[in-house]
Amino acid sequence: MDAADKRKPLRILIIDDHEIVREGLQRVLAHAEEGWQVTACADAFQALDVLRRQPVDLAIVDLNMPVMGGLDLIKRMRSEHPDVAVLVLSMNAQEQYALRAFRAGARGYVTKDCAGTELVVAVRRLAAGGAYVPASLAESVVLQLQGDTAAPRHDRLSDREMDVMRRLVSGERLTTIGTALHLSVKTISTHKSRILEKLQLPNLAALVRYGIEHGIAAEGSGPRADDPS
Repeated sequence: MDAADKRKPLRILIIDDHEIVREGLQRVLAHAEEGWQVTACADAFQALDVLRRQPVDLAIVDLNMPVMGGLDLIKRMRSEHPDVAVLVLSMNAQEQYALRAFRAGARGYVTKDCAGTELVVAVRRLAAGGAYVPASLAESVVLQLQGDTAAPRHDRLSDREMDVMRRLVSGERLTTIGTALHLSVKTISTHKSRILEKLQLPNLAALVRYGIEHGIAAEGSGPRADDPS
């Protein structure tokens, strides 16, 4: 990169389906006073359209989005736009989500409860060609990547199964999950059966308990009365 390229403002794309989050991120980045050019969009398909139409240096991606989730988007970006650095902004502070994000192609991971200063630090780190993971996750992520600690049972799940599991643990009905993911109830039911089999759990109630124990959903979530386990 020559000196002229270094003077170009960083071009950032925010992808999050919540307007209040997009607006908050734009304010945080504006307060950094770096002159960054920021574009925001509400879903993965809008993001892919923006990436086709204009140059982007760094994307801030939410993992939990309808239709096409953040992990699937990151994989598409790695394939179609490999020069775009990806920073994941997630509600989940567990290392398993960070590991899946890095395996998909992300170079940074921060949680939505982080301070604005940490987000700016992460953006600067990625813009300089580095990577970023919060100190609270760094050791566990490295140990698991190196195989020095045993992976939890839910590491066996595919990204889609993990998404379905998180929604089940959070108490969503099969019909609600199917609508959100644009899949049939039968397909969601099949995913549920495979999840229970892989985790060696007998029913939905046991899955909810497992999810709470491993921080996959907030405590107090549970199966709906009309959703059989």
